[in-house]
Amino acid sequence: MERITSWREFDDAVATAGAAGSDERVHSSLVFRGLARSSYSNVPSLARLGEDSSRLERHLIRNFRKYAHRERPGPTLWDWLSLAQHHGLPTRLLDWTFSPFVAAHFATASHPEDEAVVWAVDCAAAHELLPLGLKTALGSEGATVFTTELLAAHAPSLDVLDRFGEGEPFVLFFEPPSLDDRIVNQSAVLSTMSDPNTGMDQWLAANPGVWHAWLLTPDAKAEIRERLDQANITERVLMPGLDGLAAWLRRYYGPARASSDGQEGGATMAGPTPLEAGQGDHM
Repeated sequence: MERITSWREFDDAVATAGAAGSDERVHSSLVFRGLARSSYSNVPSLARLGEDSSRLERHLIRNFRKYAHRERPGPTLWDWLSLAQHHGLPTRLLDWTFSPFVAAHFATASHPEDEAVVWAVDCAAAHELLPLGLKTALGSEGATVFTTELLAAHAPSLDVLDRFGEGEPFVLFFEPPSLDDRIVNQSAVLSTMSDPNTGMDQWLAANPGVWHAWLLTPDAKAEIRERLDQANITERVLMPGLDGLAAWLRRYYGPARASSDGQEGGATMAGPTPLEAGQGDHM
């Protein structure tokens, strides 16, 4: 994990990582996730329910769809999972973003006295490790990440996805539907593991060649935070509405080295609730 002590070092590190993984692609295939404390882990909210989490997953999704049927986010399971994640239901999903600066926002918006981490995963390299059927489907589309429709065509249920990963657990990335401006403004991406009992941190440890991680010192967090505020990458933009406005004002007028509201940050699609806005789940 590379230690970052300034905005310049962070900007250079992201540029170097993006260039290294781009090959002939026009755009970088990196996706990012920011954690406001280095002690935080990439654990989805479902896993925090305990040992019975995999058994509870089906019940959570079934009842969410039953009681939220009027929302109709889209026809596929993955549309419903995106909506559930967006509103804080425990799922196996984790939030990411195509933007390193959105990830940096969530890494620096709270706990200024602590070191933070920004993670980056080369999703194109990660998808090279997919089972053949999923890898071929993505390649035939010429896409870097799945859409909910493409993913549903090959893994219409969690049981099917789990069977794909019976040999070796894998991770895949997909774009959620544009449920609201928050998802759009955050350039949101979601990841899912093929096995709900295998954590993202376990997968990262087993695949060191596809990711980068940058440890932000408190001084670096302060400088990066100032640059992001100057660039208008704030709660007010990333979480449109009164919740985001209040979070921005609370941080802007709060003590310089005081924790704002307990958020943890990664590209949090869900709101500024203290439930892990990014430590493990919702951006």
